Amino acid sequence: MSKYIPKGDKETVKNRAKGYCEYCFSKEEFCPDPFSMEYIIPLAKKGTNSIDNLANSCQGCNNLKYTATEVLDNVTGDFFPVYNPRKHIWSEHFRWSENFLKIIGISAIGRVTVELL
Repeated sequence: MSKYIPKGDKETVKNRAKGYCEYCFSKEEFCPDPFSMEYIIPLAKKGTNSIDNLANSCQGCNNLKYTATEVLDNVTGDFFPVYNPRKHIWSEHFRWSENFLKIIGISAIGRVTVELL
């Protein structure tokens, strides 16, 4: 599988995200580094270059997620999938702390994603 992503597909992904990281919801204009295309399912794990498998991602989330697709939940002792912006609804898995400085996982998927990222 080629790592090449057509420019039009990159623009579609960026427009869909409306300038936000699809994992932590940081706004691109306030981040010191440009956002990148993140493979939700990595190519190394049979992911594709389709726009349904790409997320607009800040460098922090992109680098920390790397090739992870599931993580051990310290509460249940089971493995759960990392948040997938194409399949999951952010507000069902996360909430902001009262001072809006931290993201809190409110489901197993949210917990493992916060722990990972």
